[in-house]
Amino acid sequence: NIDWSLLIAAVGLALVFEGIPYFLFAERMPLMLVKLAEQPPKFLRFIGLTAIILGLLVVAFGRSLSL
Repeated sequence: NIDWSLLIAAVGLALVFEGIPYFLFAERMPLMLVKLAEQPPKFLRFIGLTAIILGLLVVAFGRSLSL
């Protein structure tokens, strides 16, 4: 059974976090994106996997707080 309101809130929060760097560092983001695009796929996969693991840890921690 899916809690749709929680899912929509999580997606909204992810969009907020994704938008923060573009808002705060609008002038620097194009250069940062170019540098990111120049990285080898192995490095990008490592960064992606690290983000996934950290995200899962944060979700697990958050779920442990609600009894």
